[in-house]
Amino acid sequence: MTADDGIPELSVVIPCFNEAQNVAAICAAVTAAAESHAESHEIILIDNGSTDGTRSIMRNLCESDPRIRVIFNNRNYGQMRSPTYGLYQAEGRAVVGMCADFQDPPALIGEFMRKWRIGAQVVLGQRRSERASPLLRLVRWLGYGFLRRFGDYPVIPGATGFGLFDREVIDTLAAWNEPEPFFRGMVVESGFRLVLVPFDRPERAAGESKNGVAALASFALSGLAGSAKSLLRLPLYLSLYVGVVALALLLAAPVALVLDGPFWVLLGLALGFATFAVLLLFLGLLGEQVRMLAERSRGVPLVIEQERINFPAARKQPAARTLIRRP
Repeated sequence: MTADDGIPELSVVIPCFNEAQNVAAICAAVTAAAESHAESHEIILIDNGSTDGTRSIMRNLCESDPRIRVIFNNRNYGQMRSPTYGLYQAEGRAVVGMCADFQDPPALIGEFMRKWRIGAQVVLGQRRSERASPLLRLVRWLGYGFLRRFGDYPVIPGATGFGLFDREVIDTLAAWNEPEPFFRGMVVESGFRLVLVPFDRPERAAGESKNGVAALASFALSGLAGSAKSLLRLPLYLSLYVGVVALALLLAAPVALVLDGPFWVLLGLALGFATFAVLLLFLGLLGEQVRMLAERSRGVPLVIEQERINFPAARKQPAARTLIRRP
């Protein structure tokens, strides 16, 4: 396929939420990189319910360059569904997903394309370091620790989803119909030929990061529920540890009794808190699994579009039941 058939060689998908300070600049930088390294390209901006003027700027960008296309969601669908839906709407033979705030450097597009042309099906940018508060680092450490221990496939440290994906990869993952797509995990699970491109993470160009502690915690929980089925075995391990503690307390009972210590109070508190902690943790995780199964049975789309701009006539907004993948 060539540019003559209307299919771009490269699609760059940029999810946005309140990025008025960055969206024009990131489009200019991506356009420069794409024109240097691809035969033809398109840029797809998918807006997740911005309220700061981002949408007005996007409309102006579409008027100035027909290769820039826009999808406006009818509300905010979170950090998993909207970016993945944008990737599924791309037509390029190679598809790049990246953030709008320049923490995913557009300059790496050339290196991604080079590795794709010599046979890589997935090229992921891998951050060498993370700049974050101690609390954010703790959330990441806990989330990645659980995924490494209980995930169904390896976790790639520093790979946040910024990368290039071959057309076959995008079409395959779109067919999985995941209601809460943990895309970076799905890419590894699929087993396509993958290479890494290490890079130093730049500072955010402007504005504030949308990845607060609450957002990262929610993202981690969805990722755990969707990509760590063996996590359901964790109660067995915890029950073993709790049993060891219970046995130790039982053996210490005669000593506490002889020394007139608070044996019953300590034993009751220990058993009560341990039991409730285990029950609450796994009821929550099982509830998340059940919720995802229910979403699959409902056939809920990843997002519902409000409007799309600059897409060719053959790529009009899909019908409600087929929103997970274009017709």
